[in-house]
Amino acid sequence: MSKAAAARKLASAALYGGGGVSALGAGLYGVMVAEAKLARKIIGQADAEPPISTGWYGRRRPGPAIRIALLGDSSAAGYGLQRVEETPGALIASGVSEHADRRVYLREFCVVGARSSDLTAQIDRALPIEPEVAVILIGGNDVTHTVLPSHSVRHLSEGVRRLTAAGTKVVVGTCPDLGTIQPIAPPLRQVARAWSRRLAAAQTIAVIEENGRTVSLGDVLGPEFAADPAVLFGPDQFHPSAEGYRALANVLLPSILAALDNAPAEESALEAYRGEGVLPVSRAAIQAVNAPGTELGGTEVAGKRAGVRGLWVELRHRRRRPQATAEAPSANEADADSETATS
Repeated sequence: MSKAAAARKLASAALYGGGGVSALGAGLYGVMVAEAKLARKIIGQADAEPPISTGWYGRRRPGPAIRIALLGDSSAAGYGLQRVEETPGALIASGVSEHADRRVYLREFCVVGARSSDLTAQIDRALPIEPEVAVILIGGNDVTHTVLPSHSVRHLSEGVRRLTAAGTKVVVGTCPDLGTIQPIAPPLRQVARAWSRRLAAAQTIAVIEENGRTVSLGDVLGPEFAADPAVLFGPDQFHPSAEGYRALANVLLPSILAALDNAPAEESALEAYRGEGVLPVSRAAIQAVNAPGTELGGTEVAGKRAGVRGLWVELRHRRRRPQATAEAPSANEADADSETATS
């Protein structure tokens, strides 16, 4: 068994007491499939595709541009939004540009409705731009379409491996907790919560095995979504509102900047009083699932990546960065230079 396969088995079996259909029971699995179909019917489809965030950001900032690839599903694309400035891509690119003081070129490859199996095609398109960092948001559709976690994680693991082999830093926002989604009725809601958390833990282990880093999205910013869904969920009560997408981007931004070696000096050392430390990946994955915003990345202890309990990881709770003013992208670099010259 390969290390990646062992990691997937560890996540689904050791962490959550089993994986696949057997963990749920065949009868409950059948209920979940039926309820998932009903939930998808209630949620429906967006009236229009979300705005495309591909383009150049940071018009008044120096080059060369930082190249970012955005991959994944509707949560990455900004399903339900009307203005490009509100999309996760624009929010992330604007934030990286401001805090790194560099121009940014972001290319969007994400697709509404995508599952982990669709990452292969997205990465095929992303690799030619030679991104410095790839941001991946995937997993929710795998849960609502009852894709087994082992299958989902295999595709994600292979994709991260390809990206890191090409020299790209990878930041994965793990599967959100779907137990807060209103159109998903019990018992599917409870099963979806357990399923999505198991998938998030499995994603964490597989991504770290392939030298990426993960950020736990949990219930997407802790209790805010459950406490105020009218504000942080969009009209379909499944995808985030503009405020929700902004909160999502703010969670990811510190880890994206850290992947680009742009973390603040005060974050160079782990801070135990903030709950940071070095743990075996299995323990760290459990903690991350239960604490949205937790970043995990591989590290070494005494010159070794792994101990007797598995891979070593750094568990961090990075401080939120000041929110940048989101901008609409320029279509090409010449347009950006022209706007800079006339600003």
